[in-house]
Amino acid sequence: MCELLGLSSDVAATVNISLMKLAEHGGHTGPHRDGWGVAYYEGSDLRLIKEAAAAADSDWVRFVRDHDLRSPIVVAHVRKATMGERSYRNTQPFARELAGRMHLFAHNGWLADIFNAPAFQPRRFSAVGETDSERAFCVLLDRLSELWTRPGEFPSLDARLNVVSAFARELRGLGPANFLYSDGDALFAHGHRRIQAATSRVEPPGLVWLQRRCHPGEAGFAASGLSIEGAHQSVVLLASVPLTDEPWNSLSEGEVIAIREGEIAGRRLAADAQTCALEALDQFEAKSRSA
Repeated sequence: MCELLGLSSDVAATVNISLMKLAEHGGHTGPHRDGWGVAYYEGSDLRLIKEAAAAADSDWVRFVRDHDLRSPIVVAHVRKATMGERSYRNTQPFARELAGRMHLFAHNGWLADIFNAPAFQPRRFSAVGETDSERAFCVLLDRLSELWTRPGEFPSLDARLNVVSAFARELRGLGPANFLYSDGDALFAHGHRRIQAATSRVEPPGLVWLQRRCHPGEAGFAASGLSIEGAHQSVVLLASVPLTDEPWNSLSEGEVIAIREGEIAGRRLAADAQTCALEALDQFEAKSRSA
């Protein structure tokens, strides 16, 4: 399975150390040699660097390490191919424009039946590659487009979290569905199941997270996989597995969290996602009757 890394901070931060730790899994300490990518938000746009090669041997990873790339939202991915050939178009994260903003998605798992599932036939957005992950992203954006109707206008965080949670619930029915999604304002994380090293079984947790706060005069976050300077800072770091020896928190199976500026701003548990899905279905049926 692939591995994910995400960061949300109230001040632009780097992930150089964490990215290198993730890259070690991409060919040295792990089997994920089929590609890697990292995206840094720049306002409503983003800087995306990726390649269809092992991260552990990459000159581009060393370029990222040696340059002070900073952002309040960062998403990274290393790939072990389970669907789709080893190619740039199948390398994550995936990015698309919606309502004048770049949206970003990275997935860990496999969704073998997604191409035949009636609820996962994209309408407006089409995949460039052949992966189940990109198909899922296209369908998520189709659903979010009901909210994002005008460039420059933000739907409420609660409405976005409801759509993402309902989508995650349906996605879990197709297979392991850990993902990170961002619209540049918030970072959404869904934890499901993944292959656990200790048991070799597919089970929760699918994602873990760590929050750190730095106060003026403190030494920054290098020990937590971050390189940060400056005044007060709050950071949430997400990963498929802990990247440091300190205790990390696990997302419960089916949990979705929304993170904004280094703080958890919203949360939906699996039972909440079921309610969101039923509400979304009611709204869809109501629109169909009035059409």
